[in-house]
Amino acid sequence: MRRQLVLLLSILSIATLPLPIGVRIAEGAQQQVGVTLTYDPAYVSLRYPGGDVPVSRGVCADVVVRAFRVAGIDLQRAVHEDMLGAFNRYPALWGLSHPDANIDHRRVPNLMKFFERHGKTASGVFLPGDVVAWRLPGGLSHIGVVSAEVASLTNHPLMIHNIGNGAQKEDVLFAYTIIGHYRW
Repeated sequence: MRRQLVLLLSILSIATLPLPIGVRIAEGAQQQVGVTLTYDPAYVSLRYPGGDVPVSRGVCADVVVRAFRVAGIDLQRAVHEDMLGAFNRYPALWGLSHPDANIDHRRVPNLMKFFERHGKTASGVFLPGDVVAWRLPGGLSHIGVVSAEVASLTNHPLMIHNIGNGAQKEDVLFAYTIIGHYRW
């Protein structure tokens, strides 16, 4: 009887463990599907930390930022603080002379550099909550989050991203050239 009680208690303690961070990030991305309906790259003054554009709109990077916030990670703050100390290590693509907490975390090359600088580069299998960056035709960069679901036809993980029609969950992992794979 005592052994059964110990086994039951260990099962209950496992059931109450917090979800792995990747699963929480994937869930945070999933929560945006059907809510973030518009692609809107407009520059907006945001509160800091924890600022966001209205959840009904945003860009591909906003999907990532919001997903990480659900998991307790504020990429607006993390990227800004890293850029304060290492601004010259970030891409000089926008003619800025100093970090800007309103927009830096909303730019794909900055997120990629942040993940690389903090040892989050991954390879091999794609897990829920992983972040994938692509080079689109025409040279633009794009980013999304690996969902916890797989496509029935291809068996590829579905991606959650905003490429122009709001947050969507689609089988696009290998649709574009992958230029970055990151895991928190």
